[in-house]
Amino acid sequence: MVLYFLRGLYILLSASIAGFYVLSFQKEGGADFHRITVMLLVAVALSSGLIFIDALVRKKNLSSVSGLFLGLLAGLLAAFALSFVVDLFAVLTQPAVTATVPQVQPNSLEYMSLNEQAKQVIDTQVKQYAGQMANLAAFTNILHGVKVLIGLGCVYVSTSLVLQTKDDFRFVIPYIEFNRQIRGQRPVLLDTSVLVDGRIADVLATHFFQGTLLVPRFVVEEMQHLADSSDKLKRGRGRRGLDVLRKLQENPNNDIRIEDSAHSNNPVDQQLLEMAAEIQARLMTNDVNLIKVAEINKIPTINLNQLAMALKPTALPGELLEVALIRPGEGPSQAVGYLDDGTMVVAENARAQIGQRAKLVVTSSLQTAAGRMVFGRLEDTPRA
Repeated sequence: MVLYFLRGLYILLSASIAGFYVLSFQKEGGADFHRITVMLLVAVALSSGLIFIDALVRKKNLSSVSGLFLGLLAGLLAAFALSFVVDLFAVLTQPAVTATVPQVQPNSLEYMSLNEQAKQVIDTQVKQYAGQMANLAAFTNILHGVKVLIGLGCVYVSTSLVLQTKDDFRFVIPYIEFNRQIRGQRPVLLDTSVLVDGRIADVLATHFFQGTLLVPRFVVEEMQHLADSSDKLKRGRGRRGLDVLRKLQENPNNDIRIEDSAHSNNPVDQQLLEMAAEIQARLMTNDVNLIKVAEINKIPTINLNQLAMALKPTALPGELLEVALIRPGEGPSQAVGYLDDGTMVVAENARAQIGQRAKLVVTSSLQTAAGRMVFGRLEDTPRA
């Protein structure tokens, strides 16, 4: 609501300033209605076009915008400093004006009274002076053009430099280095395994997770290579990862963007670690080995498998469970079943109940690297 009010106020102020400008400069000559109307329409059209462009680009990268303005400022300052060098060069190399303006002006009464020889001398002086002044004017125009070109070059170089290194600002002082600090919530870097897994889309749909998600460009390229693979399994993984990424981008509630990085010949996992350390982001992955390497490098990680394991319901001793027993266990009298979330249940003295649903009393639970295991006995069986 405030944004719409700001846009309307901007259009109103633009039209008002344009109207006052026309009235103030046309007061003496008389401002006609047509000219005022055209000026107001032009001001409203320009302001509306600017608002349309602003509304069209919904997601704005603050670091890119600030980098753009910083580059423009640095370029203009550099161009201003170099303009003094150009002016000094102009003083040393500008064409000299040796001709003088004749005291008798052509076509004057005094000029008409002179003889032909005197008139020729005056005409020659006038031509020499006019030619030298024309050369000086041309030289001055060239210098102005050189200043404009230098300004454009400085703005381009500084803006390009800032945009390419906006995440790596450092003030280099001997033996001291000030790295940029991340304030607020850190962004999360997604790797290929998380996108191929697909559960990240369901997690974000619950609105429990908030923050900026970054997908490196090389991760997208890796999924594209998988999708183009001749291996059926790899091709399916790559296509699933691209579909999940597109689904994440289509949800307007997700703050996700593709992040470019400096070209590197290192493997994808190494590039992920380098990028996470550079931008101080958390790394979300299901790769156990990558998590171990990230922990060695002091990079915070998020493991969706650990999250899913932590969210599994805990079966406390004494609770009743109804489980379909489907196969025998390792013990001579054990039977094995599974809960709806995949938790394995081992029932004692229940081998005769295989193929049936049995009511069990939980006796204990065990957390392993493969998941949670629940042990129980039949409800009508006395405790051993």
